[in-house]
Amino acid sequence: MSDINKYALITGATNGIGYELAKLFANDKYNLVIVARSEAELQAKAQEFRSYGVEVVTIAKDLFKSEDAFALCQEIQSKGIQVDVLVNNAGQGVYGLFKDTDIDRELDIISLNIASTIILTKHFVKEMVARNSGKILNLVSIASEVPGPWQSVYHATKAFVLSFSEALRSELKDTEITVTALQPGATDTDFFNKADMQSSKAVLDREALSDPADVAKDGYEALMAGKDKVVSGFKNKVQVALGNITPDTILAEQTKKQQEPIEKL
Repeated sequence: MSDINKYALITGATNGIGYELAKLFANDKYNLVIVARSEAELQAKAQEFRSYGVEVVTIAKDLFKSEDAFALCQEIQSKGIQVDVLVNNAGQGVYGLFKDTDIDRELDIISLNIASTIILTKHFVKEMVARNSGKILNLVSIASEVPGPWQSVYHATKAFVLSFSEALRSELKDTEITVTALQPGATDTDFFNKADMQSSKAVLDREALSDPADVAKDGYEALMAGKDKVVSGFKNKVQVALGNITPDTILAEQTKKQQEPIEKL
């Protein structure tokens, strides 16, 4: 058991930014509740995280399904675990023109990126309010700031989560509970493979992608400092700042050019 006996619940904890965040929490002696779809991946990562001297609880759930999000809440409650930090990290996208993309895949992404985030936050924020302590980190993305041709649904889900995070933070401002939105840019994770985005200009230059460890560190530090949101990476900070003074119609055209398939070059 860890010294401080606190628990962080992290969804999508077996790879990418979620995995890097889990290491940071474990290093600071937070016990972990890690969630992903693959039991085998969870067990492998749990073994690694336990080397930090913390307790690791693994729960395999498919957060594309709202019923699994509700079941996750119940399972944690039945184990008597108090979640001190909730990290809503799990999220996916789908690539293509909206007229061509698969509606079932898009509804799944809305369920994962939005519905599961809302379900988990609703459950744990009630517990946090009852004891007047807790922290929430929502993985947002700078995609939340701009319309996203070629990823119209993904960008819209992230805009939802950013707006939700900022509203919830305001509702909780007279409590000891903080809500932080982490806004990375394109990051070197499995996101692009899962989104079938390998043909996009956005992933043409792999060296331009952010390191997930750097993104996680930015998010972790902002969370611990109680900040409302953090844009990870200097280039992304500049992009968001410029975007704030650029009309959405122009931003949409810029994003369309950035994300269109390479064969259109």
